[in-house]
Amino acid sequence: MRAFCGVAVAFLYAGAAPAADDLTVEAYRRGPAVEVVARATLRAPHELVWRTLTDYDRLATFIPGLLKSRVIERRGPAAIIEQFGEVRFLIFSFPIEVTLASVEKPPDEIEVHALKGTLKQLEGGYRIERGRDPGALVLHWRGLIQPAVTLPPLLGEVVMRANIEDQFAGMVREIERREAERAVEAGR
Repeated sequence: MRAFCGVAVAFLYAGAAPAADDLTVEAYRRGPAVEVVARATLRAPHELVWRTLTDYDRLATFIPGLLKSRVIERRGPAAIIEQFGEVRFLIFSFPIEVTLASVEKPPDEIEVHALKGTLKQLEGGYRIERGRDPGALVLHWRGLIQPAVTLPPLLGEVVMRANIEDQFAGMVREIERREAERAVEAGR
């Protein structure tokens, strides 16, 4: 029975139209940094979205380019997280090693900033808000990112936009996967 439910979840998820077909990502040069803005409309319970966003120790299992993510400390509402990964674009690649603070402001905001590592700057966060349609939520990401490696004008925006889009889409896919799994379990 458990194997059948797993196959059913995979079938439903693979066959369903993605709930976030309005996923958008934009990037803008801000001096030596790049500002990235992303959004997607989701059909999933708020608690499930929040739980996925804050599943720090499992992020590397569903965020492209992230090889390791783990909470190393808790400081009140802040999780101190160590992450290792790689940014790739065409023939370019550079490693990312960062320790960041993820400050949780339930129920709707998570602020993130780099404490140390290969990013000169990372300031950003997620925001969850109600969508226009009943049952819809809009997930937003906004971040100002400056890698330690200097990226040429235009190329920097393209590289950062492509990587954040992959990562944001990975988060959205995981939320959709968890929601499809929850819906199958609820239908038993």
